[in-house]
Amino acid sequence: MVLGGDAKIAVQTMTKTDTRDFTKTERQIRRIEKAGADLCRVAIPDFAAAESFAKLTKVAKIPLVADIHFNPNLATFCAENGAAKIRINPGNFPRDSLKKLVKIC
Repeated sequence: MVLGGDAKIAVQTMTKTDTRDFTKTERQIRRIEKAGADLCRVAIPDFAAAESFAKLTKVAKIPLVADIHFNPNLATFCAENGAAKIRINPGNFPRDSLKKLVKIC
């Protein structure tokens, strides 16, 4: 998927389920896919959510974005386990962790 420039506008939304609940989150992603979204953000507050996210990336038909705050280890895990994109605030990550994440991505 190409974003920006002359690419078509991408429709994005975010799940509002507890990502740790794989079944509910998968159902919501299916509804999002059916509605025609191009990509979907998923909140990753902890490692249990990251593990569920990794499984979701294997079954989703649209790219999934890992939305992560304050935890570079979660970002790295998601980048290595199927995230199409990692959404972070770089100011919340130590510089060395940010460099590692950029290299992985």
